[in-house]
Amino acid sequence: MTMFRADLFKGKRILVTGGGTGLGREMADEYAKLGATVYICGRRGPVIEETAQELSKNNNARVVGLECDIRVPDAVDDMMTRIFNEGPLTGLVNNAAGNFISRTKDLSPNGFNAIANIVFHGTFFVTLAAGKRWIEKKQKANVISILTTWVWNGGPFTVPSAMSKAGLNVMTKSLAVEWAPHGIRLNAIAPGPFPTKGAWERLNPGSMRSGTMGSEQDGSASGNPMGRVGQMHELRNLATFLMADGCDYLTGETIAIDGGAFLAGGGNFSQLSKLGDQDWENIRNMIKSTNEKDRAKRTV
Repeated sequence: MTMFRADLFKGKRILVTGGGTGLGREMADEYAKLGATVYICGRRGPVIEETAQELSKNNNARVVGLECDIRVPDAVDDMMTRIFNEGPLTGLVNNAAGNFISRTKDLSPNGFNAIANIVFHGTFFVTLAAGKRWIEKKQKANVISILTTWVWNGGPFTVPSAMSKAGLNVMTKSLAVEWAPHGIRLNAIAPGPFPTKGAWERLNPGSMRSGTMGSEQDGSASGNPMGRVGQMHELRNLATFLMADGCDYLTGETIAIDGGAFLAGGGNFSQLSKLGDQDWENIRNMIKSTNEKDRAKRTV
């Protein structure tokens, strides 16, 4: 269900990081459907290329898949050069992320860096690479970053992600002021539970929290004031609104879309305090299995 006219993004050029799967794919699909030229990037080249071909065909639009590890500044710069050589971007969605649940005392430095390098460093590298080019070319643009409600109240058992997302919340507010004279707007979305395969396997392995956050199988969320998880068209509509012309006075804001879960109960993983050592061992094994399957799909 879309709220917008079919040609809303005609002439627009938008990059969605992590656009091969999950929420990134959903937003890229919506932008392509509304007439934009869309670029999607990710580390898993075959997945990115397959998604780009599917979205191009389904929407009769140009969707370009780019293999890029946003943790590497030179790789980001090369990607941006390739894109801007075809024409300047008008929009960027910082969606690429990584996350898993863990007791913080069980985290290794590598485990922490696995999340922080993508979410915190990688997002900044992409934003900076685009912003420098926009400013140099005197090009107006919009940036949307996908955060979480944890930026306001913390994320127990997801500390690397919560810390990184909180940093991006500050980046959004800071650059909204610094780059406003250049006509560059920055806003953010803090989604509640929108079940996607990749995230669900790392944050709800084995549907262990079906009574709290909901499950991918039954689509319920008994702990949510609305009694359900989010529907993808709802997220797509918000991402479209923030990217569209017509709300040019809106910048520096992070908007929660979570059915009131954050207001009612914090919207985080605090209830995992009840789990024991064996529960956490089982969770680690399930997440490890998911990660190994993902690594097998990468070409870098």
